[in-house]
Amino acid sequence: MSLFVFLTIVQAIIAALLVTVILMQKSEGGGLGVGSGPAGFMSARGAADFMTRATSVLATLFVGLSIVLAALAVSASGTRKIDTSLARPAPVQPDPLSGGAVPNPSPNPAPAKPAPADPLKGAAKQ
Repeated sequence: MSLFVFLTIVQAIIAALLVTVILMQKSEGGGLGVGSGPAGFMSARGAADFMTRATSVLATLFVGLSIVLAALAVSASGTRKIDTSLARPAPVQPDPLSGGAVPNPSPNPAPAKPAPADPLKGAAKQ
C-alpha cells in the first residue's frame, strides 16, 4: 500500500472523528460564543474543555494532512507528460496568390452560397 493511500485513509478517519466531536458538543447558540454566558467558547472554562481541544487538534491534523496529500499528488503527477499520440496537424491548402501552402483555418469549410435573387428587382417598373 502506497503512502498516498495510507494518508488518505488516515484523513478519512480524522474527518469522521472531527464530525463526531463537533456533533457531540453542546449547542450554546450564538456562533463562537457570541451572546452566550460565561461558559462560552472564549472563556477559560470553554477553552479548556476537552471537546473544544479535541476539535482544534483534529481540525489542525485534517488541514495539515490535506496540505501533505496535495503536495504528494502534485509531485506524483508532475513527471507525466501530456499524451499527444492522437494529435493531428492542421490540413494544408495551396495559397492561390503566392503558390505556397498555408494552413486551412477550418478543416471543413462551408461552400460559398450564391447570393439570393432580389425579390423587389422588377417591382418598380409596374
